[in-house]
Amino acid sequence: MSRNGDGEEVVAKRRTRRIKEVVQLALRGGCLAASAAAMAVMLTAAEEGVVDIYGFKLTLSSNWSFSPSYQYVVGACTATMLYSLFQLCFGVYRLLTGSPIIPSRFQAWLCFTSDQLFGYLMMSAASAGSGVTNLNKTGIRHTPLPDFCKTLSSFCNHVALSLLLVFLSFTFLASSSFFTVILLSATT
Repeated sequence: MSRNGDGEEVVAKRRTRRIKEVVQLALRGGCLAASAAAMAVMLTAAEEGVVDIYGFKLTLSSNWSFSPSYQYVVGACTATMLYSLFQLCFGVYRLLTGSPIIPSRFQAWLCFTSDQLFGYLMMSAASAGSGVTNLNKTGIRHTPLPDFCKTLSSFCNHVALSLLLVFLSFTFLASSSFFTVILLSATT
């Protein structure tokens, strides 16, 4: 009777481990999807329009590649997308072969550190992009230049959506890092 109870306990532990691993993979997949979507939306951010400043008609043209901050967002999304894709493929392979996704404390620390690194990369990219987007939205108050987003609203909406997805990607990375910490604390 004791053996049967031990067997059920082992099965329960495996089931719990698999649930945690599936959650971890779902977070990786969410990060991959959010990063890819953020990059795709940013890459399609381009628009032309005409603005009237003191009776003069000026043609405005904007593209994501005109701003170093937006270029940084695209670069950060690309790096995070590749990292998430690698982690997701590796995790699915290990899940399908029945091995633990994170088999050692060293690998857990490596995943934790990598998640932190890419999470902060995404946060810094979103912050840099948000500053430029805010300036585009509010205009430059001490000059006669109006806010950029009245004329180029589609461009600004694309950028805002992209930055929202970058923040979402950061949230997925932070959650993945949190689950890694739970794994590390459970193996102590």
